[in-house]
Amino acid sequence: MATKLYPIGMQTFSEIREEDFLYIDKTEYIYRMTHTSGKYFFLARPRRFGKSLLVSTFESYFEGKKELFKGLAIEKLEKKWTEYPVLHLSLAGGKHMEKDQLVRYLLYILKVNEEKFGIVNDSPDPNVRMLNLIKTVCEQTGLKVVVLIDEYDAPLLDVVHEDTSLDILREVMRNFYSPLKDSDRMLRFVFLTGITKFSQVSIFSELNNITNVSMDDEYAGICGITKEELLENMSDDIDMLADALGYSREMMIAKLKENYDGYHFSKKSPDVFNPYSLLNCFSKKELGAFWFSSGTPTYLINMLRQFGVLPTEIAPTEAVSSSFNAPTENLKTITPLLYQSGYVTIKEYDPETRIYTLDIPNKEIKVGLFDNLLPNYVDGVSAERGNVAIAKMALLIGKRNMDGALHLLQDFLGTVPYCNVTNYEGHYQQMLYIIFTLLTNYLVDVEVHTPRGRVDIVLLTKTDLYVVELKLNKSAQAAMQQINLKNYRQRFALCGLPITKVGINFDSTQGTIEDWVIEA
Repeated sequence: MATKLYPIGMQTFSEIREEDFLYIDKTEYIYRMTHTSGKYFFLARPRRFGKSLLVSTFESYFEGKKELFKGLAIEKLEKKWTEYPVLHLSLAGGKHMEKDQLVRYLLYILKVNEEKFGIVNDSPDPNVRMLNLIKTVCEQTGLKVVVLIDEYDAPLLDVVHEDTSLDILREVMRNFYSPLKDSDRMLRFVFLTGITKFSQVSIFSELNNITNVSMDDEYAGICGITKEELLENMSDDIDMLADALGYSREMMIAKLKENYDGYHFSKKSPDVFNPYSLLNCFSKKELGAFWFSSGTPTYLINMLRQFGVLPTEIAPTEAVSSSFNAPTENLKTITPLLYQSGYVTIKEYDPETRIYTLDIPNKEIKVGLFDNLLPNYVDGVSAERGNVAIAKMALLIGKRNMDGALHLLQDFLGTVPYCNVTNYEGHYQQMLYIIFTLLTNYLVDVEVHTPRGRVDIVLLTKTDLYVVELKLNKSAQAAMQQINLKNYRQRFALCGLPITKVGINFDSTQGTIEDWVIEA
């Protein structure tokens, strides 16, 4: 069995410590942040990356619960252990709400904090309640107040693509946060977490001295699990998982990295694993898509549609530093939201040009993201049926049977209801890109430049390279003639693998493959 119980879904630091669950020590970061210049701090990380646990850890620290930190880094660093009054406000439950619902929810979480200090206030205005709460607690205790706000942006994320709803709810949240500025002299420390940055919410538009540590090198590992933390804290667990899945220790570590590692949150960030997926993998002893199965990224899919982003345009991509600070409500591109939500991450940084290269972090995200995009190209087909067809295609291509894979794809597409957006070649190129990407073990690229033109799709497997040309309402032979006429094959002559040419013709009236030609 595991050396420690896994705290899957647990967000309360005291519970984890008291019941001896596995805890990855992040307390050095807490000491560093609380003993530096500045009072207001903001940290953005993707969902289920440990933000709520971090907030809970801050809460226990400021409440002076020294006994919970025994054996942790901060035990040797902190000498005073001053006890402060703490207001813990979680907005996690404020999703999918209309204005009146949201106001009632804000009043409820304020009431919970009021009851903690024996305060009674019936004001119907959240900002009045917030201001009175801070003032009264400060007067009662004679101490400055700590305010911890978890998932500050939760009420806004699901309406980020709806201008009217966003404006209404943003005004509610601006009103809610506005007392923080007026309470400055009564505050010891303010810490907010979220996924993205809404600049027109007062916390950012009015508190011009807030420190955003989201992309600071010194806090890059504050959430998630680094490789060093994995090997130090879960070495025995790796061996047990390897035994269960039939891998060597080295191969098991490689599989964990392939599926759940690859996040970087600053220029010099260590490799960071997705903690939710990693712990679920150890618990269930399988390499599953746990992060994606825990919630559908509806707001992201809606934003991809709003920006007209094609699957092939998601990644890799490049961005400058200012892109990451772009207000979510005024985005010019989808890149900042993709990064903040965890669907792309920093892979390289060029200090000379100050350009970041971003890409999909790992296999779990790639498969989950494109799996969610597939229904946009094969309407009316269940995800399960689509995944079964793609899995069978992967098996056939792995056996170098491209003809069988295309037969299977033809039959599968024949079951897809007619869609009136399938009358242009680009639709099929994007669809094949998604399907080939979901084969997972292969590399796929589109519009690959050659000296004499661009290849529609290039698919690289462990044993072969496929040069694929598409036509719509013409013939597969016409596609093959283009491959031969422009000598696309020569562009890849040095790849060291057998090159196979594939010409495919789609019939827009049937929405499926009409015919194809394969030549070695």
